[in-house]
Amino acid sequence: MKLKRMSIITVLVMAQILSVVPVSAQSSAVIVPGQDMVQSEATNSGQLEQQQSLKLQSQEADASSHATKSPLTPNNPSEAVEDTSSSDKINNNEMNGKDNNQEEVEQQEQLEQEPIQQDKPVVDEVEEDKDSEKSDDQKGQDETESLNTEKQETNTLAVSSNELVLIMNSADMYHNGKFYKAAQPMAVKSGVSYISIRAMVERAGLKLTYDNSTKETIIIKDGNELRFKTDSSIYKVNGESRQMKGPSYQYKNTFMVPLTSITQALGIPYKVNQPEKKIILDLSSMTGGSGNGGGVVDPEPPIPNESGLILMMNSDKMYHNGKLYIAGQPMAVKNGVSYVAIRSLVERVGLKLAYDSSTKETVITRGADTLRFKTDSKVYTVNGVKTTMKGAAYQSNNVFMVPLTSITQALDIPYKVDQTNKRIILSLSTKPVASFTIENDEIFAGQTKVRYKTSPYSPLGLPIIDEKWEGREEIFAEPGVRTITYSVQDSSGEWSDPYSVTIEVLTPNEPPVAMFITDKDEYKMGERITYTDQSTDDENAIVKWDWDNNAEAFFTPGPVKVGLTVTDKHGATNYYEKTLIITSETLYTREEFSQLFSKIGEKYIFDGSKVPSMEEFPYSRTSEPTTLIRSNSPETVYTEGIVYRETGIGSTRFMIHHLNATGKRMKMYVVATNINDTNALLTTQYVGFGGPINIPTATGKASVQRYLESMQSGKDYQSIYLKPGESRVILQELSATPMKNEQVISMFADLYTDSPVRYDIVMIEENKDPIQKLPFLRLHPSDGVHNRGTYSDATRIIESNELIGNTPSRLAIGDKVSDPNLVGHDGITGYQTSNSGNFGVVYRIKLNRVAPNTLISFNPRGGKYMGVVMVNGNIVGAPNSAASSAPNEASILYRTGTYEQSVEITFTAAPGSSLPINFLFTPLPELKSN
Repeated sequence: MKLKRMSIITVLVMAQILSVVPVSAQSSAVIVPGQDMVQSEATNSGQLEQQQSLKLQSQEADASSHATKSPLTPNNPSEAVEDTSSSDKINNNEMNGKDNNQEEVEQQEQLEQEPIQQDKPVVDEVEEDKDSEKSDDQKGQDETESLNTEKQETNTLAVSSNELVLIMNSADMYHNGKFYKAAQPMAVKSGVSYISIRAMVERAGLKLTYDNSTKETIIIKDGNELRFKTDSSIYKVNGESRQMKGPSYQYKNTFMVPLTSITQALGIPYKVNQPEKKIILDLSSMTGGSGNGGGVVDPEPPIPNESGLILMMNSDKMYHNGKLYIAGQPMAVKNGVSYVAIRSLVERVGLKLAYDSSTKETVITRGADTLRFKTDSKVYTVNGVKTTMKGAAYQSNNVFMVPLTSITQALDIPYKVDQTNKRIILSLSTKPVASFTIENDEIFAGQTKVRYKTSPYSPLGLPIIDEKWEGREEIFAEPGVRTITYSVQDSSGEWSDPYSVTIEVLTPNEPPVAMFITDKDEYKMGERITYTDQSTDDENAIVKWDWDNNAEAFFTPGPVKVGLTVTDKHGATNYYEKTLIITSETLYTREEFSQLFSKIGEKYIFDGSKVPSMEEFPYSRTSEPTTLIRSNSPETVYTEGIVYRETGIGSTRFMIHHLNATGKRMKMYVVATNINDTNALLTTQYVGFGGPINIPTATGKASVQRYLESMQSGKDYQSIYLKPGESRVILQELSATPMKNEQVISMFADLYTDSPVRYDIVMIEENKDPIQKLPFLRLHPSDGVHNRGTYSDATRIIESNELIGNTPSRLAIGDKVSDPNLVGHDGITGYQTSNSGNFGVVYRIKLNRVAPNTLISFNPRGGKYMGVVMVNGNIVGAPNSAASSAPNEASILYRTGTYEQSVEITFTAAPGSSLPINFLFTPLPELKSN
């Protein structure tokens, strides 16, 4: 009865413990009666009930372990025997090391991926290769006999300092010769060796916690953190997710994990003794738990005068040629990447260290090599080329830390990883290093002066005092392959190894031969000249033709010289000149010649005073219901704010043109707000954007050209829905690039909405959110000079059925008389406005009968003009380059052929240019025979 009551008390106490301590964090080691006692965390707490409970639990577990050796018998008895057929078998030879070639290849990967990983293969499962030919029954019998014999012989083992011996398929383990028992035996599940996590942690002297928020069991060692989750084969090492060979799991309130997940992550060396069914872990480098051998064991120091630079892992110690130095910060592992204090490494390697305050970069130089690092950036530059590191550089206690391999790779510094002694050994030569480059792309015998650029250095920082060359010449006399060798000597008297560069000296380049012919040697004034290039080159590599005075016709009598210079790809040139004779006889005047032969889009000079007297041909004018929102005042914006606000529905066109004079980098936005109780559909149709640049006429021309191109392609069609009350930035091109001070932007855009939408056109500083700032922005007044407003019927249809072109005639646009201004209102003030110049109006001109041999040209009448026009679907410059001036310049737009035809013209005035303009329709001059 008394025994029964004690069992109930035990159960109650254990229930209390389980309710407080997470299962995965419970102790898995139990005290074995009659053996050396090592206190568990529960015993240390001083709670008597827990001590009694643990003692009874120990007795029960001991009794259970004598009953059977299979830890998983209640669930799956077959899992008690290791899977000897696994394809991942590792024999004793594999456990004891790698061949030299494999180790050398893997050193780089070890350093980046697992800086404290051992130089030996990882054991993913414990196999019994030796007995693979035996039957399962025989193997089980042998295993039981072996383990029983081993336990009968002794409960202590003679071992090296701080060794942990795990007995396969058993809860028995020996730490520094003392016997302990885990709560669950070491087990094999699906071919993977599992151990009780707390039993391992207590012996290795690690810290174990449980994160209730993430449901993770955590192991901590010297800043390294391992996180495990029940039933997951993924665990985290310093925040980096890694794959285990099998998932962790709970068994009888004991948290079991693959053994190698801990040994790999914490760099615990081990070996497998298959005959004795043991795995022996070397804990000498770990903080000891209970028993002897505890505490940190320093890695093996270098032997006296050991060459190279030796960095001690997880330590601030480093040895250079046998001499001890202390770094500003210990070598550290962060997210699986090895970091070093950059200044300490630089001082030992003999590099130069500087800081560029203009770019906020730390700079390392060695000879001609330059490395640039930025704090908190994974990208660094090596001789100007951006390269990605395994981790970001960072500051720790005012010490700049960088991934070690970012320096070793960039500067080609050999190294090896000594995992046994926890150190990385960099091979540093003390010799000076000779280096040079040849800056010429090509070298021609007898022609090219060779440019040599030397970049020697001393790893010890000694000055270079002497140099010697072999095979160097300033100009190589003969073609062929040449080897040039360079050596340097430092102030200690030591010479570098020779550094050689092999070049090919090419056969001398022959310059090109410039040549052209004309169809005649003598021409009338105004007679068209045909030039034919006949220049040659031995490599057919002429890359440039520079003509001098090659006019299509001359209009002054006398001799004229025409020249041509050609240049080949090597820079060699040649010049040819020819004299032509121009007679006093006239074939065409300058104006006639231009009208007949100038290219489409080119401008010509004529007598513009005749234009006002030209007849205006009759036409009909109608309109399409497009609402124009013209935002052009204040044209020059001095402070951020809302430059225009309007509500539109249906077809809406924007014409936006503003200059930034705030002195800051600004952006312009169009914000659309749905002011309805239902969704609003907004469709973008055509968009043209120009700028930001500081030339208003060029900006305006670019916006019109892209607007017409958008009409041609339809590429900008897209629809969005605005929810009730929603505000959204539209016409993203407008705000894609910040405007610098004094820069101009221009935009045309056609939209369609099915319900009223409010539009705000704003200018704010580039880093501000326009939607958040919108309620707080001021409404700008008009500047009183330029125009803004909202105008209806902003698409004008002009159509003529009369024959045009037999006599000179014209069509005036933007003159306020023949083409009256649109009248509208200011969307902010409500005042009536007049659209001066009708900027933003699109003209669709349909000329159904244009006479044969008619010239259509574009003549500005109000000042300089730079824009484009669409004629029969083709976009033509008005003019192609620069600007044309009023009133005596015109641009060629179109010539009809020998038959009457129809012509369609689409035009809108380019912001920044001057109106009015005239389209001129004149008969072409008669073609004459030479």
